[in-house]
Amino acid sequence: MFRSIINRAMRFLAGLAVAFALCAPAGASHLVTGNGFGFAVVAPESGAATKFYPHPHSYLRPDSANPLSEGIETPNFIKTLAFGVPRRASTAQYVDDSHVIRVRRADGSGYFFMPFGFDRPALIVTSEAATAWRVEWNRPVQSQKVVSTAGAQLLRFDGIDEPLLLIPMGRIRKAPAGQPLAASSAWALIALEKASEAEPAIREFADWRAGLSPKELVRREIAQFEHWRAEPGVHFRNEKERHLWRQSETMLRIAQSREPNRADRHGNGLIVAALPDVYSTPWVRDMAWSTMALARMGHRPEARAALLAYFNAQPTGKMRSEVSGADYQISVVRYFGDGAEEPFFTQEGSTNIEYDDWGEALWVLGEYLRKYDDPALLKTPTYRGPLYESARDFIVKPLLANTEKYGGGLIVAADTSIWEERQKDKKHFAFSTAMAVVGLREFAAVAERARDESARRHALENATLLEKGFRAAFIRDGKLRGTLEPGVKNDIDGALLPIINFGVVRDPKVIRDTVDRMRLLKVASGGYRRVRGTYTDPKIFEYWYEQEEFLFVDLALAELDRRLGRTAAADAMLARIVDKAAADHNIIPEMYVAVPCQLFPGKIGDPTGALPMVGYGAGAYVLHLLKRERAHRGSDSHTGTFAPSPLELLEPLR
Repeated sequence: MFRSIINRAMRFLAGLAVAFALCAPAGASHLVTGNGFGFAVVAPESGAATKFYPHPHSYLRPDSANPLSEGIETPNFIKTLAFGVPRRASTAQYVDDSHVIRVRRADGSGYFFMPFGFDRPALIVTSEAATAWRVEWNRPVQSQKVVSTAGAQLLRFDGIDEPLLLIPMGRIRKAPAGQPLAASSAWALIALEKASEAEPAIREFADWRAGLSPKELVRREIAQFEHWRAEPGVHFRNEKERHLWRQSETMLRIAQSREPNRADRHGNGLIVAALPDVYSTPWVRDMAWSTMALARMGHRPEARAALLAYFNAQPTGKMRSEVSGADYQISVVRYFGDGAEEPFFTQEGSTNIEYDDWGEALWVLGEYLRKYDDPALLKTPTYRGPLYESARDFIVKPLLANTEKYGGGLIVAADTSIWEERQKDKKHFAFSTAMAVVGLREFAAVAERARDESARRHALENATLLEKGFRAAFIRDGKLRGTLEPGVKNDIDGALLPIINFGVVRDPKVIRDTVDRMRLLKVASGGYRRVRGTYTDPKIFEYWYEQEEFLFVDLALAELDRRLGRTAAADAMLARIVDKAAADHNIIPEMYVAVPCQLFPGKIGDPTGALPMVGYGAGAYVLHLLKRERAHRGSDSHTGTFAPSPLELLEPLR
């Protein structure tokens, strides 16, 4: 997926003359903490917090003055916040695979975390060092006043609407001018929506703190996080796998918005595709993988909240004129933080249509109901009515309205699909039709639960027609193709792997041919890219993006290898990802560097792109281990190997 930021692209273009030179090795990834109300970022090399966002997404809402922009950016309060002597070497790590970050320096140690038990965007910082906290604000301070006898202060900044409340948690001492945080060794930084919330926030914080010391608060936060965790339903091969599972579980929780819905905001439950400070936006399909991972892990409330977010996000249906006039609920691309549909990818500066999103939303709904048998969910009021009726009338109906006859069956109309092709280059993608098949079959089971026999039959009939159309359009000369339209770019395509794993393609010869042709996507870093890129102009972002290794493809191939009995190859691919993550705070990135350049710097094999990656990173890893466990349960009890029969190969691993 294109995980670019415009300013990065601009820096890339400005330095194009040296773009072909190898860049310095990439440093360790920055660490993110969050509580569903905001994010904070810590740089391990400096031991400093470098970002504190008062919302759990990068962009608040659309910009009416520039409809094709990223939107109104979420403000950031700080440039740097640290304790101790400046420029002294530091290390930082997550404590017990949680969201609590510990920084160690020669002159002391400290903690950063955003507490889940406190329902505001609050950053807790506490230091055990003799030296004081120092801060450089991101914007000039407009006003500063004391708002309580305990020394709490309220700051206003130029260009930031939200005031910042500072509550000391330790002994107060005199601080230098311009350094209010030097007055105590521990603080709560709480973003407010308006100044009148200061007194209620102080009372709420006192209730949450319950008289505990900063050190006791850290211990309680970690204990409460452990209580939230679900019992792993897998057998780990080693401690690295276990730690990566736990940290991935943490990333999935951090990434989900807990901001309550209200008249001007409908983003509760949305899950961003990646965590800052790179890029943090809710994409429909990434969120589907995150939601599925949460559901299968056993985090029912979070999975349910994500499903409701799909059906409560608004306004949607912005692209009706481009989708055969059909109104729809699920965005055709992604969402702003307030839940409004963002129907475009700004790197290309135009609107996009991605029909696979609708099939993936139906997939998640069906799988959730199969696991949890939650009939009340179908009756829950949502933006467009009870959830079941909304799914039937504003997902299934528009999906079917955007199909075309082909080969005696149906295929989904031309779109930009999973890899966000440029809209001007839209094609008939195998992945979009495959996800329509998967989604409709899942919806048929949902309709049966709702006792809607007519809708169930209609969904199955159309799923059958789409399967027939799929075979005619995308399996030609015994080879599975990524698009109906011929072309080297999608002739072999990483998106074909999840299609097979979903069980849409069942011919063993076609499957093995697809796996064999994946060698055409092999890159120097050891894994696989998404497609054979065809851009020749290095000024174009995708020229570089499509040359890098994409971990979502790696994990999909490892899953398929395992189902084909190629367990050594599957294990090697997984072990490489696990080992790399273990060396980088158990963070799974979007990509590894395969072709070093200014836009994606570092050595070959270094993490790059958006990171920490959530749905296509943490979520994909969790789902892979759960599927490996399913395969293991079918193993021979004497050999411990999994060699699927032809029938097992054809069945999708749920």
